[in-house]
Amino acid sequence: MGAHDHRDAAAGVGAVRVAIIIVSDSRTPATDESGALARRLLEEAGHQVVSHGLLPNDEAAVRLEVSRLLEGDLDLILTSGGTGVSRRDRTVEAVSPLLEKRLDGFGEFFRRASEAEIGTAAMMSRALAGAARGKLVVCLPGSRGAVRTGLERVLLPELRHLIWELRR
Repeated sequence: MGAHDHRDAAAGVGAVRVAIIIVSDSRTPATDESGALARRLLEEAGHQVVSHGLLPNDEAAVRLEVSRLLEGDLDLILTSGGTGVSRRDRTVEAVSPLLEKRLDGFGEFFRRASEAEIGTAAMMSRALAGAARGKLVVCLPGSRGAVRTGLERVLLPELRHLIWELRR
Protein backbone atom coordinates (compact mmCIF):
# COMPACT_ATOMS: atom_id res chain seq x y z
CA MET A 1 0.00 0.00 0.00
CA GLY A 2 1.22 3.45 -0.87
CA ALA A 3 0.59 6.74 0.92
CA HIS A 4 -2.50 7.47 -1.19
CA ASP A 5 -3.96 4.05 -0.37
CA HIS A 6 -3.35 4.69 3.33
CA ARG A 7 -5.05 8.09 3.15
CA ASP A 8 -8.02 6.51 1.41
CA ALA A 9 -8.28 3.86 4.14
CA ALA A 10 -7.85 6.55 6.82
CA ALA A 11 -10.85 8.41 5.43
CA GLY A 12 -12.92 5.76 7.21
CA VAL A 13 -11.65 6.90 10.60
CA GLY A 14 -14.52 8.71 12.27
CA ALA A 15 -14.29 11.46 14.84
CA VAL A 16 -10.99 11.42 16.69
CA ARG A 17 -11.48 11.55 20.47
CA VAL A 18 -9.25 14.30 21.90
CA ALA A 19 -8.08 15.52 25.30
CA ILE A 20 -6.66 19.05 25.42
CA ILE A 21 -4.28 20.17 28.18
CA ILE A 22 -3.27 23.82 28.36
CA VAL A 23 -0.03 24.27 30.31
CA SER A 24 0.24 27.78 31.73
CA ASP A 25 0.99 29.64 34.93
CA SER A 26 -1.08 32.66 33.90
CA ARG A 27 -4.18 31.48 32.05
CA THR A 28 -7.56 30.73 33.54
CA PRO A 29 -10.58 29.08 31.89
CA ALA A 30 -11.83 32.59 31.08
CA THR A 31 -8.54 33.69 29.44
CA ASP A 32 -7.62 30.42 27.71
CA GLU A 33 -7.80 31.60 24.10
CA SER A 34 -5.40 28.95 22.77
CA GLY A 35 -7.38 26.09 24.26
CA ALA A 36 -10.64 27.54 22.98
CA LEU A 37 -9.12 27.86 19.50
CA ALA A 38 -7.79 24.29 19.56
CA ARG A 39 -11.19 23.00 20.63
CA ARG A 40 -12.98 24.98 17.90
CA LEU A 41 -10.59 23.87 15.13
CA LEU A 42 -10.77 20.23 16.16
CA GLU A 43 -14.55 20.24 16.44
CA GLU A 44 -14.94 22.05 13.11
CA ALA A 45 -12.83 19.29 11.57
CA GLY A 46 -15.33 16.74 12.89
CA HIS A 47 -13.46 15.54 15.97
CA GLN A 48 -14.72 15.14 19.54
CA VAL A 49 -13.06 16.95 22.44
CA VAL A 50 -13.76 14.72 25.45
CA SER A 51 -11.57 16.58 27.94
CA HIS A 52 -10.18 20.12 28.16
CA GLY A 53 -8.26 21.39 31.16
CA LEU A 54 -5.55 23.71 32.46
CA LEU A 55 -2.41 22.76 34.35
CA PRO A 56 0.43 24.86 35.75
CA ASN A 57 3.93 24.66 34.28
CA ASP A 58 4.79 21.75 36.55
CA GLU A 59 6.60 18.77 35.05
CA ALA A 60 5.25 16.22 37.52
CA ALA A 61 1.65 17.43 37.17
CA VAL A 62 1.82 17.34 33.37
CA ARG A 63 3.38 13.86 33.32
CA LEU A 64 0.78 12.56 35.77
CA GLU A 65 -2.13 13.95 33.75
CA VAL A 66 -0.80 12.68 30.41
CA SER A 67 -0.20 9.26 32.00
CA ARG A 68 -3.76 9.24 33.32
CA LEU A 69 -5.16 10.21 29.92
CA LEU A 70 -3.13 7.49 28.21
CA GLU A 71 -5.24 4.98 30.14
CA GLY A 72 -8.49 6.46 28.80
CA ASP A 73 -10.63 5.92 25.74
CA LEU A 74 -9.26 8.55 23.40
CA ASP A 75 -7.04 8.87 20.36
CA LEU A 76 -5.14 12.14 20.80
CA ILE A 77 -3.71 14.04 23.74
CA LEU A 78 -2.93 17.61 22.70
CA THR A 79 -0.94 19.87 24.98
CA SER A 80 -0.36 23.56 24.39
CA GLY A 81 2.27 25.51 26.31
CA GLY A 82 5.55 24.76 28.01
CA THR A 83 7.49 23.93 24.83
CA GLY A 84 9.86 26.90 24.75
CA VAL A 85 13.31 27.41 26.19
CA SER A 86 12.61 29.20 29.48
CA ARG A 87 13.31 27.40 32.74
CA ARG A 88 9.56 27.02 33.37
CA ASP A 89 8.97 25.28 30.01
CA ARG A 90 8.91 21.60 31.02
CA THR A 91 6.13 20.02 28.94
CA VAL A 92 8.56 18.28 26.60
CA GLU A 93 10.47 16.86 29.57
CA ALA A 94 7.20 15.67 31.11
CA VAL A 95 5.91 13.96 27.97
CA SER A 96 9.05 12.59 26.28
CA PRO A 97 9.63 9.67 28.70
CA LEU A 98 6.06 8.48 28.07
CA LEU A 99 6.47 8.21 24.30
CA GLU A 100 7.15 4.83 22.73
CA LYS A 101 7.80 6.36 19.29
CA ARG A 102 8.69 9.93 18.41
CA LEU A 103 7.45 11.57 15.23
CA ASP A 104 10.35 13.95 14.69
CA GLY A 105 8.88 15.14 11.39
CA PHE A 106 6.04 16.84 13.27
CA GLY A 107 8.38 19.30 14.98
CA GLU A 108 10.31 19.83 11.76
CA PHE A 109 7.15 20.63 9.78
CA PHE A 110 5.83 22.83 12.59
CA ARG A 111 9.02 24.90 12.74
CA ARG A 112 9.10 25.22 8.94
CA ALA A 113 5.49 26.42 8.87
CA SER A 114 6.17 28.78 11.78
CA GLU A 115 9.23 30.31 10.13
CA ALA A 116 7.02 31.92 7.49
CA GLU A 117 5.08 33.64 10.29
CA ILE A 118 7.66 34.42 12.99
CA GLY A 119 11.02 34.07 11.25
CA THR A 120 14.00 32.48 12.90
CA ALA A 121 12.31 32.64 16.32
CA ALA A 122 10.69 29.37 15.19
CA MET A 123 13.90 27.61 16.23
CA MET A 124 12.92 28.15 19.88
CA SER A 125 9.91 25.87 19.59
CA ARG A 126 10.29 22.34 20.84
CA ALA A 127 6.98 21.19 19.35
CA LEU A 128 6.79 17.43 19.71
CA ALA A 129 4.64 14.49 18.65
CA GLY A 130 4.79 10.79 19.29
CA ALA A 131 2.88 7.64 20.04
CA ALA A 132 2.22 5.99 23.39
CA ARG A 133 -0.12 3.12 24.21
CA GLY A 134 -1.73 3.35 20.78
CA LYS A 135 -2.49 7.05 21.18
CA LEU A 136 -1.07 10.14 19.53
CA VAL A 137 0.47 12.74 21.83
CA VAL A 138 1.17 16.23 20.44
CA CYS A 139 2.81 19.14 22.27
CA LEU A 140 2.35 22.58 20.73
CA PRO A 141 3.51 25.99 21.94
CA GLY A 142 0.99 28.05 23.87
CA SER A 143 0.29 30.98 21.58
CA ARG A 144 -2.87 31.21 19.49
CA GLY A 145 -0.75 31.53 16.35
CA ALA A 146 1.19 28.37 17.19
CA VAL A 147 -2.01 26.44 17.88
CA ARG A 148 -3.53 27.60 14.59
CA THR A 149 -0.38 26.78 12.61
CA GLY A 150 0.14 23.44 14.34
CA LEU A 151 -3.42 22.30 13.81
CA GLU A 152 -4.32 23.77 10.43
CA ARG A 153 -1.01 23.35 8.63
CA VAL A 154 0.52 20.27 10.24
CA LEU A 155 -1.71 18.03 12.37
CA LEU A 156 -5.24 18.18 10.95
CA PRO A 157 -4.27 17.29 7.36
CA GLU A 158 -2.79 13.99 8.60
CA LEU A 159 -4.71 13.33 11.83
CA ARG A 160 -7.05 10.61 10.56
CA HIS A 161 -4.15 8.95 8.73
CA LEU A 162 -2.05 8.99 11.93
CA ILE A 163 -4.88 7.52 13.99
CA TRP A 164 -5.55 4.87 11.35
CA GLU A 165 -1.87 3.88 11.49
CA LEU A 166 -1.89 3.73 15.30
CA ARG A 167 -4.95 1.46 15.26
CA ARG A 168 -3.43 -1.05 12.77
